[in-house]
Amino acid sequence: MKHFIAPLFGILSLAFIVTTSFSQSSSPEDNFKGWHLKDKTVDSFVGISLNKAYQFLKNKKSTTVIVGVVDSGIDTLHEDLKGVLWTNPKEIPGNGIDDDGNGYVDDVHGWNFLGAKDGTEVEKASSEKARVYHGYKNLFLDKNIDTNTLSKIDLYHYKMWQRAAKDIEPSMESATQAKAMRGISKRLKGWDELIRQEANVEDYSESELEKFEMKTEDGKKAKLGFINLMKALPYGSEAKKSFIMLELDHEMERLNGELSEKETSPVDVHKTIIKDDYSNFSDKYYGNSDIMGQGSLHGTHVSGIIGADRNNGLGVNGIADNVKIMMVRAVPDGDEYDKDIALAIRYAVDNGAKVINMSFGKSYSPQKQWVDSAFMYAASKDVLLVHSAGNDGKNIDSTESYPSTDFLSGGHATNVITVGASGDVGIINNYVASFSNYGKQGVDVFAPGSEIYSSLPGGNKYGFLDGTSMASPVVAGVAALIRSYYPSLTAVETKKIIEQSVTPLDSNITRPGTDETVKLSDLCRSGGVMNAYLAVVNADAFVNSNKNKKKKK
Repeated sequence: MKHFIAPLFGILSLAFIVTTSFSQSSSPEDNFKGWHLKDKTVDSFVGISLNKAYQFLKNKKSTTVIVGVVDSGIDTLHEDLKGVLWTNPKEIPGNGIDDDGNGYVDDVHGWNFLGAKDGTEVEKASSEKARVYHGYKNLFLDKNIDTNTLSKIDLYHYKMWQRAAKDIEPSMESATQAKAMRGISKRLKGWDELIRQEANVEDYSESELEKFEMKTEDGKKAKLGFINLMKALPYGSEAKKSFIMLELDHEMERLNGELSEKETSPVDVHKTIIKDDYSNFSDKYYGNSDIMGQGSLHGTHVSGIIGADRNNGLGVNGIADNVKIMMVRAVPDGDEYDKDIALAIRYAVDNGAKVINMSFGKSYSPQKQWVDSAFMYAASKDVLLVHSAGNDGKNIDSTESYPSTDFLSGGHATNVITVGASGDVGIINNYVASFSNYGKQGVDVFAPGSEIYSSLPGGNKYGFLDGTSMASPVVAGVAALIRSYYPSLTAVETKKIIEQSVTPLDSNITRPGTDETVKLSDLCRSGGVMNAYLAVVNADAFVNSNKNKKKKK
């Protein structure tokens, strides 16, 4: 799966049902901009109580914290982000020289592991399922494998290939969804043609479309239908029709790709574009300095949640007020590669990140040992990793989800927080997002992840997105806030404080993907939703307690 934005097919299908009724629907931005920062008692939204946190921190000093964002890219020109970009103090911009000698030329604001040295970019990649199936097919297909003779890593690969061979079979569900999407696309293109003809305009947003006067009854129906679609989607009233149609095309490509991936070997982008030796983890100095790329929607939104400038009076406020965002591009449109992720984590650690956000994931990880080593390296350097739980509505205690915190060699990562997506009853009629993965052991905490308003690329834009991808940076932002005001806290201590600083919910919760009613403690270890105010209060108490203990000694 691409980044953990909520699956688009379900949203589009529901939106299209709404549009065909030609009834008015309300836009999420009417009420919910910034709801994730609000307080349950004061605002009746189960947000993270950020204002109360800053009231508590008033007059306290902070230090700058670097947050690594391993993602798709970032709009470096965005008004709310350009002032908070990390800048490599040892690198001279644009001189084509590796001034700091770290192996990465002109890495001024981060690094791009999805590009070639000549500037060519990887924007799309296949599913890891297809890469596993075709990559190991010659070793395992129609072979009599004695598993007792396999090494631990070979057995891991064999079991993963067996699962991929089963999962890659085209499903009736995928075929049905692809057919439905073709119908939706045809209807939308017909509406768009009518709107463009009667309004004499090529592109438009919801707010602009509202003002158009349509001449014919068909034109009026097309206008109302498209408006309802735009309102039902989470992007906000300023999102352009061209952007929405592009997202629709991407969803069509994804569904069609699922139907053909068994018969078609995936393109090896590392061989054809990046041109590194993928099998050699020591071959690590590939890529280029372009941290924006063509697909920076996801990373721009995530970065804004964490650290959008709080002092410029523009757009949105990020959670942490003294951070620098280091973008490391490693997540394409499609499944990320283990080598890119492992090197991206190491790059962020080596360049001073104390918190790393990882809003991505997949169901297969053939080179998991490389990612495990990166997790261990981050732990050795006291770096906290924050990871999104995923959007399949599944229990990750019993289903495969990567990157995972259990190491192939044994042991468990203690410096990783895994985050599920919460909502508010006013938004989705449930405190847990219906798409969110969960796990009584595998998910540590929930955080707001539905209808989250943040920065978008392409000209100082803003909009809404859903997903555990949005919940993870909420926690990463709070972690950065804690480490900024209480720098003596370790990564493990920060994780513990976050887990102990939640808003407990007494109401019954619907388990995602079912009608079963459970407690939130059945869905995650902490049994609650991230609370920034409680986190800074508990951090303050912890630090002061340690100071008092030292004085007594």
